Amino acid sequence: MAMSLGGAGGDEDDAAPMAEMNVTPLVDVMLVLLIIFMVAAPMMTVGVPVNLPRTAAARTASSNPPVVLTVAPGGKLYIRQDEVTEEALTERLAALHEADPEAPVHVRGDRAVPYGDVLRVMGRVTRAGITRVSLIAEADAAAPAVQAR
Repeated sequence: MAMSLGGAGGDEDDAAPMAEMNVTPLVDVMLVLLIIFMVAAPMMTVGVPVNLPRTAAARTASSNPPVVLTVAPGGKLYIRQDEVTEEALTERLAALHEADPEAPVHVRGDRAVPYGDVLRVMGRVTRAGITRVSLIAEADAAAPAVQAR
């Protein structure tokens, strides 16, 4: 029985290649993904407070001027300062979106307006092809502006 102690006389081709897969990096990646999903999952569920018009959230600063859509009591709708009918709303918003596709739409709903009416208006906004839509609420305290991404 011959034994090689290394050195110049040994044959290095006799070493068997490693045939096992190292699963440690795989387990590490899977644990990191598990932690990320455990942290992100509660953020995906939306809890809506009863009193929506008040918030302490920071205002976002955007480079594009927003199109402000106001839902007033009595079913009156305003784009910026101009009153518009609900039938003409989709056409007007589509024209504004075509002029500036990056401009976000901010929907301001009065507290007295039923939630269903605001949702109907939001549906018309999405039918106009606009995907950047925000609901505006009255801030409780002066919050610093946050740069929008």
